[in-house]
Amino acid sequence: MESTLGLEIIEVVEQAAIASARLMGKGDKNMADQVAVEAMRERMNKINMRGRIVIGEGERDDAPMLYIGEEVGVCTQPNAKDFCNPDELIEIDIAVDPCEGTNLCAYGQPGSMAVLAIAEKGGLFAAPDFYMKKLAAPPAARGKVDISKSATENLKILSECLDRSIEELVVVVMKRDRHTELIQEIREAGARVRLISDGDVSAAISCAFAGTNTHALMGIGAAPEGVISAAAMECLGGHFQGQLVYDPEVVKTGLIGESKESNIERLTSMGITDPDRIYNSNELASGKTLLFAASGITSGTLMQGVRFFHQGARTHSLVISNQSKTARFVDTIHMFQKPKYIELR
Repeated sequence: MESTLGLEIIEVVEQAAIASARLMGKGDKNMADQVAVEAMRERMNKINMRGRIVIGEGERDDAPMLYIGEEVGVCTQPNAKDFCNPDELIEIDIAVDPCEGTNLCAYGQPGSMAVLAIAEKGGLFAAPDFYMKKLAAPPAARGKVDISKSATENLKILSECLDRSIEELVVVVMKRDRHTELIQEIREAGARVRLISDGDVSAAISCAFAGTNTHALMGIGAAPEGVISAAAMECLGGHFQGQLVYDPEVVKTGLIGESKESNIERLTSMGITDPDRIYNSNELASGKTLLFAASGITSGTLMQGVRFFHQGARTHSLVISNQSKTARFVDTIHMFQKPKYIELR
């Protein structure tokens, strides 16, 4: 799958990033997301595959493009039988976030990116549009830290795994009211906290790379993004766990569903009979073949944002594969017409 789709999925996230970056700093997060969705969908429909969106922009009635259940790829077209060989057909599940960190893009802040993860059919957990308690940590701590433990306990374990004092650790937490006690506990334990307003996928993945000064992600964020993070961390050998949060009183910022009880009913209807289950990365992203791709919209810890020059642009992307066991940073120059010059730096 990597050799067939690797380059093309990079182009998918690149095109989404370029489209969204044109609206960077203009204060319109909805439009920044919309153009990224359209660009991503258009490029995916040129790939010789049969893809199914398992995590997208929402339900069909609320999202005209890249909705959950939508089929994409050349082999989903009405006349696909004329040019798609059933013996060579690649069927995949796709999780997308065309503009991860829409506010970051809209207000010109660091860390927005276009992102997707793919696996063979059935290889990605179809997470509901709920919230998720998350714990991400470096490969050295995989299977040793645990989301069921307190932040203080996990920091002690992380300190031992990384051979660092707790005071040297940096934990990323989303700046939300629901995290007030968590932030206080982390600080009292001696670690440092880096607060982010949005975009916890980048923060989770940064834990797997030494030199990012990110040693853990803790707290509650969106569940669909948790699956995308899990796919990347599973490829990288990092630690990632997630637990669905279905109680509106816990998240404090609103939740799909009017009550805890109605949310449990919705989970049951989706086949999730144990709403309190803790999922490891290999359960959220169980595919034998996993690919993750992201392209920076605005510059962040992992990637540069889109840089425009006359009749062209430069993108910086990351593609991770559990097949080749690689994490490739891809620097691409896009020539829209005949540029007067090509920007190298």
